[in-house]
Amino acid sequence: MPQPRFIPLERHDPGRPAEEAARTFYDIVRRRRTVRRFSDRPVSRDTVEWIVRAAGTAPSGANKQPWRFVAVADPAIKREIRLAAEAEEREFYQRRANEEWLRDLHPFGTDEHKDFLEVAPWLIVVFKLARTDEGGQTYYVNESVGIAVGLLLAAAHHAGLATLTHTPSPMGFLTRILNRPDHERPFLLIPLGYPADDCTVPDIQRKPIKDILVWA
Repeated sequence: MPQPRFIPLERHDPGRPAEEAARTFYDIVRRRRTVRRFSDRPVSRDTVEWIVRAAGTAPSGANKQPWRFVAVADPAIKREIRLAAEAEEREFYQRRANEEWLRDLHPFGTDEHKDFLEVAPWLIVVFKLARTDEGGQTYYVNESVGIAVGLLLAAAHHAGLATLTHTPSPMGFLTRILNRPDHERPFLLIPLGYPADDCTVPDIQRKPIKDILVWA
């Protein structure tokens, strides 16, 4: 086996103290909110491409990069996705979800109606790769794809766009509608676009730092 090759690190220098840079980044991302009311204002393909490029910089198990991002703008395909997602959501709200789950969802005002799947100019459908395109192994797939999605959400927010992490379950209909191969498994459905002018969001609070950070 040949020796691994290493290259110099291309380090990012924020040009200011780390504490100040970290605080500035927090001030940006703290305003990121999940949105269910989108504008139909166009978003360019280049914008979507740069956002996905940012997601693709995520670390992954053995650098296998086990993700695929399918960007959907075709109204007919978005319509088909909406109808299939709403069918699964009706089952969820009427039969699958227990009372505690429904109580926990109540403050968000969600139901089986998902019109945002047609209003948002783009749907980014994230697939995880159970194996590589060449048939090789992939490792820590959920962790790797989850990190990539986090970067995608941050990049979209940084660009002034809104997102929603939508998880109709099961999501096999996405494989069928988008004609994806068997080794790609649906992971997440993300509407992407500008928020509607009259957009509102639930009045929720983030946990305080004392509840999420432990010094050891």
